[in-house]
Amino acid sequence: MTDQSPQPASPPRLTHIREDGSAQMVDVSDKAVTKRTATAEAYFVSRSDVIAQVIAGDLPKGEALGTARVAGIMAAKRTWELVPMCHPLPISKVTVDFEAQGDRVRVIASVTTKGVTGVEMEALTAASVAALTLYDMTKAVDKHAEITGVRVLAKSGGKSGDWAIDGVN
Repeated sequence: MTDQSPQPASPPRLTHIREDGSAQMVDVSDKAVTKRTATAEAYFVSRSDVIAQVIAGDLPKGEALGTARVAGIMAAKRTWELVPMCHPLPISKVTVDFEAQGDRVRVIASVTTKGVTGVEMEALTAASVAALTLYDMTKAVDKHAEITGVRVLAKSGGKSGDWAIDGVN
């Protein structure tokens, strides 16, 4: 009698890994050019009085939100230099926005391109570096601040189409 139980499906082959297990940059030359967007978030967490200073632009190092916005935009444009397997992309637009939420600031970064690969890494990098900049700007007043919740919220374009976390537009 032969075993008729279903065999587990083999995991999908990762395109950044060669047959010998070493890393490679994916060849995207045959992919279609489409408009692609991605949105990511990160949270800068501190005491509520420090968040009030951030929002008011009243920190010893100066106005943090504007500085963090520029840092996030610059970081998105340089993601390919920071993350080894990312392709350099012709970024069309980057936005970095902030929402104060009690003891935290939500950083929301969106990136758009018209190209052959997505911009999720660029959005994650923008959100992360903006949050890191808030940390840098506030560390003199709160050494216990944290960065948390870095994640992709949504993406559109490309072969896999549109995707969003449930409840996120």
